[in-house]
Amino acid sequence: MTSETRRVGIFGGTFNPVHYGHLMIAENACEQFKLEQVIFLPTGHTPHKEYTGEDMSRHRCRMVEMAIADNPRFSISYRETESTSVNYTYETLRRFHEEFPDTQFYFILGADSLFDFSMWRRPDLICREAVILAAVRDDLDEIRVDEQITALTDRFGGEIHRLDTPAFNVSSRDIRDRISREETIRYLVPDSVRQYIRENQLYLPHL
Repeated sequence: MTSETRRVGIFGGTFNPVHYGHLMIAENACEQFKLEQVIFLPTGHTPHKEYTGEDMSRHRCRMVEMAIADNPRFSISYRETESTSVNYTYETLRRFHEEFPDTQFYFILGADSLFDFSMWRRPDLICREAVILAAVRDDLDEIRVDEQITALTDRFGGEIHRLDTPAFNVSSRDIRDRISREETIRYLVPDSVRQYIRENQLYLPHL
């Protein structure tokens, strides 16, 4: 990598909904690995998770747009949500490289994903296309994570690094559950996202 090579993070996830934990991960990735930009990549059809449908994909993307609007280093890609086929990470990263050949990409994922990473489609190519940043949550054993990083690096090559982030022990599922129970989500998501959820009556229990 030369001094002219851009360093760009790609942060994939369902973001259903996006919350402050996601934003802290992206901000800390910029700081710890000197990234010029982090691209939020809402998932479309993936082999690992149930597809949320086109309407929900639009809502998820709109909430990400609102959440990142005040940070010039954050942007969003609709590459996967606009695709009608199943999206594999190695293919998505390859397309990014084809469009931006002078960029070093850093793929951001949750450290818990390291433990099923070997079952992803072509993990060797993912490691070839990007540096992997594994965001560690408080409930994960850091020694165990480091051991898994070593094991995956030995097996697939490439670079995998631990990304340390402040504690935020709330998931998107927790937020959806709180909404369904009519509990507050203030200070868990940006106010714009909270307002959008309320206006569009998202995550309410089906009557």
